[in-house]
This record gives sequence, structure tokens and C-alpha cells, in this order.
Amino acid sequence: MAGTDIATPGGPITGPAASSGSSFHTALRILPPSQRQAMFEIYAFCRAVDDIADDGDAPEQERLDALQQWRTDLAACYAGSAPARLRALDVQIRAFQLKQQDFLDVIDGMTMDVVADIQAPPAQTLDLYCDRVASAVGRLAVRVFGLEEAPGIELAYHLGRALQLTNILRDLDEDAAINRLYLPAEGLAAADIPLGTPHAVIDHPNIDRVCIAIAREAQTHYDASAKIMARCPSKLVRSPRIMFDVYHGILTRLLARGWRPPRTRVRVPKARLVWILLRHTLF
Repeated sequence: MAGTDIATPGGPITGPAASSGSSFHTALRILPPSQRQAMFEIYAFCRAVDDIADDGDAPEQERLDALQQWRTDLAACYAGSAPARLRALDVQIRAFQLKQQDFLDVIDGMTMDVVADIQAPPAQTLDLYCDRVASAVGRLAVRVFGLEEAPGIELAYHLGRALQLTNILRDLDEDAAINRLYLPAEGLAAADIPLGTPHAVIDHPNIDRVCIAIAREAQTHYDASAKIMARCPSKLVRSPRIMFDVYHGILTRLLARGWRPPRTRVRVPKARLVWILLRHTLF
């Protein structure tokens, strides 16, 4: 994914995040400057390790070495000697008491994509992947948002999985193009879809059956997330609520469209995005 420059109300974002772009920007723009900068530094980290994992032109060992260097550099941060490239992130680690293990979990998730092209993983492996690449990011985020420990970790668990499963359902074709298939083996078997190439699987006539089942699983996580956020101070969960509304809107549109080919790209209209932002900032 190509990066874009980021400018936010209150001034530009500096550091590595200044050249990154994401659909999460809408949710992060409403944060106070200190929290906003922390989240963009976290995002920049995630973007950097994700780019390593997705660099199919680089040899596997080169990518593994690059991810290991991130582990080494993070260890240096937590030992009190942050390397130059992580000094901006180190400021946020200390300001918000971000946990080293959560960063390492994200790297471990990216490593799963490097060591093998994920294709029809067991449901347990898929859940572990979702925890590492999404819920671990959520665990970092809820500390920045200022949520209490228990509800924050619970929200990260459910909302992270909801968002990641929605991504998987949205990105079937993009993932197949790089030889990946994140739909679980048990779901494919239940839908009578034989294992094959990612393209063969997602073009099977029964693809709706497995995807609808995953959509239902995602919905249970959205429902749990909504209940948690309802118990939290509203000002602390504005950004998670925006992420919820945007991605739940994508899931709703995916269900209406279905997954049989040809699949048109599903997006939330810009007008809807503006309304979501206004809803959670003005009301």
C-alpha cells in the first residue's frame, strides 16, 4: 500500500508516521495531539513490519532478519538505549507505558506471513494470527486512549478480531493475488469447498457459505465490542467507535453484496465517513 502524507488538525504528524496512510486516520484525527502522535507512531511501526512481511521480492531470510532487527531495536528501547530510528516511538512507549510484548506479538504475526503463505489455516491458527496482527495493536491503542486495564484488554480482544475478520472477508481477491487464503480450513470443509489454490477456493460456488459463517463470527465480536464501549467513558472510546462504525459498515455491505465472483470492491462512501466522524465528535 502506498503511503500518503498525513496532516491533522493542530499540526502535521512528524517522525516515521509522516509518510504513512491508513483508513484509521479518520478515527485518529479526533484525538488530542499527544495521543494522536502516539497512535501514528504505533501505526508507523505496524506499517513498517507489515511492509517487510509483504515484500514478496525479498528473500525469506532477509525479511526474517529485518523483523529480528525490529525485535532487537525494541529490546534496546526497553533497556533504555533506543536506537535513532525508534527515538520518536520510544517517547510514546514511556509516555503511555506501552508493553514490549504487544509490539513483539505484532512482529510474530508478520513472521507468520513470512515463513509460509498462509492458506486455509486451522481456526485456532487464524485466531492466533488475528490476535497478533490486530488485537495486539488494540492493546497498544487502548493504553493511549486511557482506558482502564480490564475493559481495555477486553475491547482490544473483540474489536481487533472483528476488524481483522472484516478485512479478510473484504480482501479475498487481493490476498489470493499474493497466494494467501485466510479462510479457515474447518469453514471450507463445512461448506464442501476442497482445498486448492487460493483463487480456486474463492471462486468456488459455495464460497458464500464459508464467508457468511465468518461474517457471523465477526458480528459476535462487534456485539461484544459495543457492550464494552457502552460501559466506558464516551470520550475515551470515540476513536474505537469510529473504527467500529466504519468496519461494521463494510461488513454490512459485504453481506449485501455476497462473495461469489465477480466481486466488486466494497467501500464506505465518503459522505458516510464524514457523518460517522461528525457523529462521534459533535454529538
